[in-house]
Parts: sequence; structure tokens; C-alpha cells
Amino acid sequence: MTTFEPVPAARDDSGLRAFELVLRWVDERILGGDLEVGDHLPPERELAGLLGVSRAAVREAVRTLQAQGVVRSSVGAGSAGGTVLTAVPSGALGRLLRLHVALAAFPLPDVVEVRIALERLSVRLAATHASTDDLVAMRDLLDQMADPGIDRARFNDCDTAFHVALAAAAGNALARDLTSAIRESMRLPILDRFRSLEVWEDVAPVLRGDHEAIFAAVAAGDGDEAAALTEHHIRSAWVALSAPHPA
Repeated sequence: MTTFEPVPAARDDSGLRAFELVLRWVDERILGGDLEVGDHLPPERELAGLLGVSRAAVREAVRTLQAQGVVRSSVGAGSAGGTVLTAVPSGALGRLLRLHVALAAFPLPDVVEVRIALERLSVRLAATHASTDDLVAMRDLLDQMADPGIDRARFNDCDTAFHVALAAAAGNALARDLTSAIRESMRLPILDRFRSLEVWEDVAPVLRGDHEAIFAAVAAGDGDEAAALTEHHIRSAWVALSAPHPA
């Protein structure tokens, strides 16, 4: 069992709340390789003593880590009980990233640039790894977007789902989760712009055409073409959606 030394009293912890000291301690031990998946955190009383915080602060930190999917806690003796590090599920990672991007108020042009880099990678990989089921799912979303009766909110949902489906077909779990999180974080800003468009009937067919071209390149296994089309689509769509329209 790993033995942990008390945190030096001289360390500058100004500005951190007690439970944040616990979170930082866990972060540092994970990043430093002292804690790995399957390892137990020290018992509540011991960890509180190591860090010079209350047991309530330890419990608050553990609840935060549980919400993030980093640990699980259970009652019991020996290896069956206590607080154990777990592998963070991809869904939890994506949720945290989506919320962080949405709440951090990053300039949207910055988000667009990162999205382009990620989606170029994803579609290039999807052109190699997409399965028949992946292509069928994408085709269904494109067919829904082509429905003349589709409203803007549903169109946006299908648009988002199409890009997420491309990321899922990439065969790279990290690229998938990062791409999905960035695209989904933009769903509401894009919907707001959809709703403000007075020329929706002109813009929607262009967006559908872009998606059809990307799909065709992926289905044909042409990663270079898919990546180029995706970048063009994201940039041109953002210009169209950001342009001022007559009052």
C-alpha cells in the first residue's frame, strides 16, 4: 500500500478552499503516477490529517470526484470498501468538456478553429474506419435534413448528430469524444443563428449540400477530400450564420 507524506505546511495554498486542496492533492498524485485506476484513496480521517483539513472537506471533494466519474465509494472492509479510482467513462469526459466550453465563454471564432482541426482529423479517420452501420446512420440523418417540413430546431439537431456520427466513426475514442463535445457545445449558439436567419430557405440547401458532399467523400474512403470539404463547410457556414441580415 502506498504511504503518503503530509503536505508541507509552508506550501502556498492561498485562494483555495479546503475541499479544493483535497482535489489538488488527488490530481497531483494521479498525474505523478502515485495513484492509478483501482487504487484506494487514503481513509477519510487519514487524508484529512495529511492535508490539515476537516473530514467534511474530504467528503465534499470525494463527492465532486464521484460526480466527475473519477472515483467510486462503497461501504465495506478491505478492498471491497473505501474510495477507489476508476477509469473515467467517455460520456463523463464529454459531458465535462461540453459544459466547460459552453460556460467558459471562449470566443466563438476560437471554438470554430479548434473544431476545424478536430473535425478534419475525425473525417479523415472516418473515411478509413466507417462501418456500414455508421454510414447508414449518417444517411438517415441526411434524409431527415432533406425533409421539406423539417423545422430549424430539428434541422440543427440532425446537423449536430451528423457531425457527432462522423466523429464516432473515426475509430479513435479521444478524437471522437473531443469532436463530439466541441460540436455539441455549439449546438445552441448555432440554433440561435438559425432562428435569426431571414434567408433560411437559401441557407438550408447549402448546408445540406455540404453534408452530402462530406458524406460522399467518407463513403468513398477519400479522407483528404472529406477533410477539405469539412473545413470549407465549417468556415463558410460560420460566415453565413454570422453575417448581419437586414432588419
